Amino acid sequence: MAARGHFSNRLGFILAAAGSAVGLGNIWKFPFEVEKGGGAAFVVLYLIFCFALCFPVMVTEIAIGRKTEKNPAGAFVALGFPKWKYLGILGIISGIIILSFYNVVAGWAFGYFIEMAQGNFEIGNQFGDFITNIWKISLYAILFMGATALIVSKGISGGIERAAKILMPSLILMILGILLYSFTLPNAMTGIKYYLIPEFSELNLATIGGALRQAFFSLSLGMGALITYGSYFSKDENIIASAASITLFDVGIAFFAGLMLFPLVSYSTGGDMSNIQGGAGLIFTVLPGVFQSLGPILGIVLGSLFFLLLSFAALTSTVSLLEVPVAYIVDEYKANRNTAVIIMAVIIFVTGIPSLIGNGYSEIFTNFVTYVGADHPTDFMTFLGQVADIFLLFGGCLIVTFAAYVWKKENLHAEIAQGYEGYHQSFVKKFINITVSYVCPVLLGLLFVLVILNNFFGIELIR
Repeated sequence: MAARGHFSNRLGFILAAAGSAVGLGNIWKFPFEVEKGGGAAFVVLYLIFCFALCFPVMVTEIAIGRKTEKNPAGAFVALGFPKWKYLGILGIISGIIILSFYNVVAGWAFGYFIEMAQGNFEIGNQFGDFITNIWKISLYAILFMGATALIVSKGISGGIERAAKILMPSLILMILGILLYSFTLPNAMTGIKYYLIPEFSELNLATIGGALRQAFFSLSLGMGALITYGSYFSKDENIIASAASITLFDVGIAFFAGLMLFPLVSYSTGGDMSNIQGGAGLIFTVLPGVFQSLGPILGIVLGSLFFLLLSFAALTSTVSLLEVPVAYIVDEYKANRNTAVIIMAVIIFVTGIPSLIGNGYSEIFTNFVTYVGADHPTDFMTFLGQVADIFLLFGGCLIVTFAAYVWKKENLHAEIAQGYEGYHQSFVKKFINITVSYVCPVLLGLLFVLVILNNFFGIELIR
């Protein structure tokens, strides 16, 4: 059997793993979570949770992957706990679910790039028609899945790592380029102040809960992606330093995305920031008009650049999402990588068809389910996203519980110590020990319950 692939160096691993974490949510979700949560105060909380909660989970996943050199399911078997393989399978299923609808949204972003490049600024007023044009959206989604599959088929160093070394620096340069230009626009400072000046009156339990939830979901945890990437990571490299770099990459890109977006929004509203809408609504309906107001040439350049940026951010995530089930098929069934990629790409695309048609085209999937006490139905794509949320939290909680109490902490520490001279005498070991044993299981378990109550029953215990 051919030798298992590996990242060629630490930088390649960091860029690929950071790319897994960096996605569409960094561009359109994080900035508005910051604003809603009190600006800079939310950022501070978010950073604390990223390093106090997410960082130990990330270290644990990478350590399990590197120790076993296996996929998420095979890793638990290789450690001697075959019954725990179902936790890995849950992670693989989570990744498949997420990619099935994420690829659809990525197709929207790619489609907008094409429309912006043609100067079609009216697309913002035609968003509903755009996403219900299933033949066009299907084509964009197929092209995006094809690009994802092509990268994954090339292997670890020749495909995933090489793509990350192109996509991640390009992503950063595009963000910085648009950011610098947005600073020159009228009312830019109003948007920056709106984003950054803390409103401590907004600091409450809801803000804390929001920061905790955003931190976990923004770092690609709980679905086995980092176990998979860790399985290709050299034994000589420092897991702690690498995980810290990945976390800083993700947080940094999300933060600078906000600095890029809010001046644009402030410019479009004439400095009135009282009724802005975040998320996909802002990106796909408001921003095309902003780019149009910059003039035909500059508008086309910045508009197409922005949606290319969005497409790149999506691609770095879709690659890792596809690699997880592909690694499982290659490891467990000794399949050829290209065959595994084709099989999974087709399965995932077909699985995503209800999400593709569930945004107004199909009545059944647009009004898929009505929760207890809800006054309107939930579409299929949103439903899948909510299911994935609880799967990831459940997976993350059990992964750290497994590491601390089943695999045992001394084995986790022994793996982390490889590549980190002096780890056993460091404060970092004490920190990992406490967080993996107590902090992460308790907080992730609590968040798991709160998200179920909120998503499916409309019960908000944190206000």
